[in-house]
Amino acid sequence: MTSQQQFRVLIVDDEPSILQFLDMGLGNEGYIVHTAKDGIIALNEALEFQPHVVILDVMMPGLDGFEVCRQLKSQIRTAVIMLTARDEVDDRVHGLTLGADDYMIKPFSFQELLARIQARLRNLFPELGGIQFLGPFQLNTAKREIHYQGTLLELSPTEYRLLHYLLVNHGAVLSKRQILEHIWDYDFNGEENIVEVYIRALREKLGDTKHKRIKTVRGAGYRIEFT
Repeated sequence: MTSQQQFRVLIVDDEPSILQFLDMGLGNEGYIVHTAKDGIIALNEALEFQPHVVILDVMMPGLDGFEVCRQLKSQIRTAVIMLTARDEVDDRVHGLTLGADDYMIKPFSFQELLARIQARLRNLFPELGGIQFLGPFQLNTAKREIHYQGTLLELSPTEYRLLHYLLVNHGAVLSKRQILEHIWDYDFNGEENIVEVYIRALREKLGDTKHKRIKTVRGAGYRIEFT
């Protein structure tokens, strides 16, 4: 996987509310998302977009999800998660026979969908394992590398640990004491201002001159933001 790539998801559904909800939700999780409102558009889009995962509604006018799944599986390498409002065993069997990788019944949990997407990515694209996308960051724990907006960051071991800690706790406010104990261990006897020094260094490497990416929460600590 190159530094510019991210996991690509194509959402196919004739319900605008579903498209909007999943587009926004998956986009916030760091996926590159394209949408299609019918089967014909989906097939054309998939050939150009080459999605890693297709979230595919079964019941659509014109070309239904079963036929779209069959054609997708014959043309590109992708994982297909089918969505249906009907909890019919025959439908699930038919979809899986045509090559679908998973099946979910509407209404569904967004968190469960995320888990199933990750599972399908691990199964179908094992070469991409160990890579996690968090907003504009690409985290490769196996290589201990972090890319930001497609560019590999040149980080010292301590800078890497600190940025990694902020990223996996994104949205949470981490106090200087928490950071010291996690990054420098419980026996560290130095001054808390060492955290400020490393935060400043990370901001410089991120071009975060206005502190919009790594925010200071006065009297509480630091929080990393993706938006």
